[in-house]
Amino acid sequence: MPPHPFLGVVFHWLGGFASASFYVPYKGVKRWAWETYWLVGGVFSWIIMPFTLALVMTNDLFGVLRQQSFTTLAWTYGFGALWGFGGLTFGLTMRYLGMSLGMGVALGYCAAFGTLLPPIFKAFAPSIPVPETIAQIAATLPGKVTLAGVAVCLFGIGIAALAGLAKEKEMPEVEKKKAIAEFNFARGLLVATFSGIMSSCFSFALTAGTPIGEASAAAGTSTLWTGLPKLVVVLLGGFTTNFVWCVLLNIRNRTAYQYLATHTRLESPEAGRLGSGQERSKVPLLGNYLFSALAGITWYFQFFFYTMGETQMGKFGFASWTLHMASIIIFSTIWGWILHEWKGSSRKAHRLIAAGICSLVISTIIVGYGTYLNARGGGH
Repeated sequence: MPPHPFLGVVFHWLGGFASASFYVPYKGVKRWAWETYWLVGGVFSWIIMPFTLALVMTNDLFGVLRQQSFTTLAWTYGFGALWGFGGLTFGLTMRYLGMSLGMGVALGYCAAFGTLLPPIFKAFAPSIPVPETIAQIAATLPGKVTLAGVAVCLFGIGIAALAGLAKEKEMPEVEKKKAIAEFNFARGLLVATFSGIMSSCFSFALTAGTPIGEASAAAGTSTLWTGLPKLVVVLLGGFTTNFVWCVLLNIRNRTAYQYLATHTRLESPEAGRLGSGQERSKVPLLGNYLFSALAGITWYFQFFFYTMGETQMGKFGFASWTLHMASIIIFSTIWGWILHEWKGSSRKAHRLIAAGICSLVISTIIVGYGTYLNARGGGH
């Protein structure tokens, strides 16, 4: 079946909605430390969902993985582990900047590095599984249109960041803390920068895992689902990083007991910080697991739809990353408005964030048109 670019854009937007929404259920978690609910959600995101859906939706998952070379598995897993550092600090970005601004800044770096570096590196390492170099892409009309869409996306992300800076300067500290309890623009910007750069490794991991998708297709898997086996390896790498870090925090902060406890401990920092003034507060254990599981499952669906969209983008699949990033920022900004993260900021800040969102919408249309031209055989 030939690629269908606009269907690919729809899938990327669905993935963006899932990604922008996954942190919302975590707001329902009570009296758990960040490392506890992050790891519980991560078990669903990075282990349960990838294996379950890949087993159900693809043919001979374990056979496909067994036939891969050590190099393919190592690079795919390794880039996934590096992405794990970005995933870790991404959660901190949400804590310090909120959903709309945090995702805007972090994903700006993600879009730039994750979209452009694979075809740029293709020029220096021809063996990497990327269809074309950046020069080859830019030499065609569809490629020029698609790159223009990437540029508009990055421009829109820059405007969104300016809106956040305006918000930081204008709003009183009390107002900022109402919507985002730990708001800290300087610290959040540093964390978001690191998170965005490391998170771009996910794009490299998917590229390194291309042979896995090809083997799945050869095993008879429908084209739409051939990306799912790649996610098993990539997310296993991400889980490794997050698991080690969260367990270390559990030990350091003495919060490991929270996985089974129905009440906070008096000696735990979380008892004082998250309790209601009582010495021991009741913990809604079942509710915490359900909210964390919902967050984790929602997070996974961003890349479930991402891999579906990627199969529809043709040889300009490199633009998938930009579309994914842009759609996340659009939906996370909507969540930011719903959760009143921009309440009290000036008209200038609101105009900037609105302009940024409009730019991102336009960028997805341009990228979709570029891939449409390519599917129709648009030439030089």
